[in-house]
Amino acid sequence: MQLYIKNMVCNRCIMAVRTELEAIKAPVKSIELGEVTIDGDLSASQLQQLEESLTRLGFEIINDKRSRLIEQIKNEIIALVHHSGEVLSQNLSFWLAEKMHYDYTYLSNLFSDIEGTTIEKYYIAQRIEKVKELLVYDEMSLSEIADKMGYSSAAYLSSQFKKITGFTPTHYKSIKETKRKKIDEL
Repeated sequence: MQLYIKNMVCNRCIMAVRTELEAIKAPVKSIELGEVTIDGDLSASQLQQLEESLTRLGFEIINDKRSRLIEQIKNEIIALVHHSGEVLSQNLSFWLAEKMHYDYTYLSNLFSDIEGTTIEKYYIAQRIEKVKELLVYDEMSLSEIADKMGYSSAAYLSSQFKKITGFTPTHYKSIKETKRKKIDEL
């Protein structure tokens, strides 16, 4: 049995979902961002209990195919930007189409229709959030951050950062009480 779960964005989310699955004694095969594989099926009462406990934690079981695809797109981008350390050596469109096994035009139109923004803008927003995190840590120069995040130059990173946030990276870094957005709120 496959379950698709909305708002799983990090390893702590995986642990929280695992805990809820263990509480209902579900035989878990694997858990990844947004996706759970269970050995066998859950009873109606187990599924209801799971849905209620996940909702309390801010998660949601996704039942329709279109919403699952959107969540998978988001999870692939989040994993790429925040967890893999990988820098794309190809276009985002080609990478995502290959990952998802769908035509990019279909994915792009679906994403835009449901989310009201483009996949590219979502990807940029995730990258900028990661840049904010790296700026706050204050362990790397802007050039090092640009290189790590796959920007062609620190100047291009600064330009995109200012366009999205309204601040230069240096000014952002100097603001002590900057509140970052949660990944799932982008």
